[in-house]
Amino acid sequence: MPDFSRPPGPKIIAVANQKGGVGKTTTAINLAAALVENGKRVLVVDLDPQGNASTGLGVEAADRDLTTYELLVDDAPLADVVRETETPGLLIVPATVDLSSADIELVSNEKRSFLLHDALRQTAIDGFALDYVLIDCPPSLSLLTVNAMVAAHSVLVPLQSEFFALEGLSQLMLTIREVRQSANSELRIEGVVLTMYDRRNNLSQQVEQDARDNLGDLVFKAMIPRNVRVSEAPSFAMPVLSYDTNSQGAMAYRELALELIEKHGQLAA
Repeated sequence: MPDFSRPPGPKIIAVANQKGGVGKTTTAINLAAALVENGKRVLVVDLDPQGNASTGLGVEAADRDLTTYELLVDDAPLADVVRETETPGLLIVPATVDLSSADIELVSNEKRSFLLHDALRQTAIDGFALDYVLIDCPPSLSLLTVNAMVAAHSVLVPLQSEFFALEGLSQLMLTIREVRQSANSELRIEGVVLTMYDRRNNLSQQVEQDARDNLGDLVFKAMIPRNVRVSEAPSFAMPVLSYDTNSQGAMAYRELALELIEKHGQLAA
């Protein structure tokens, strides 16, 4: 039974693609920052043992005392693991390499696929007054990714504009279908966002055409260009919207955020 005494919870979106190097973490960080620019409060959950989202949002490795590992494995309270970032309204649960052993440590736990689901539905989350939670998944279809999908309302898929890009989607779609059938019947695909897009490149244009032909309205209109500012921003521990606010990359993530907000407004109507 739903608890009508609690405020409606945030929209939880897993940012996932089992292939590495497709702009997954970059999209999680910068989409979160763009949503915050639009007055939303956003929590990024770093579920990747590489911890790149944590680094990209300015959380030094030495400062990650409590992380997603403690949240999942040690059942740490959500309020203890959520951290402020330099961007007001943008929060993070950081990650460290400790998370890489979580799959093995959790395998004997009967609720192993529901740990993140339960953590993000603690009553403590109400106090953060969040609008969105973005989960940055690892580049694999592991137990961590399954946890993200069980916890999420939807999955956002960054798709690199390169040859064979669509072929890699089939396994991800199969995993989403399996999670929907077994653990989260409400899970849906939020959409596919094309990343590292180069309008001058015939291959990028072909990938876009193929994606729109095969996936239709699931493909966002906004596309993230191949942009040096987007690549540079993480080394300065900030989203590209702060690093170079007028860059093509920053503008593209703003377009994506507006498209997402509009989409949810239509869903809520």
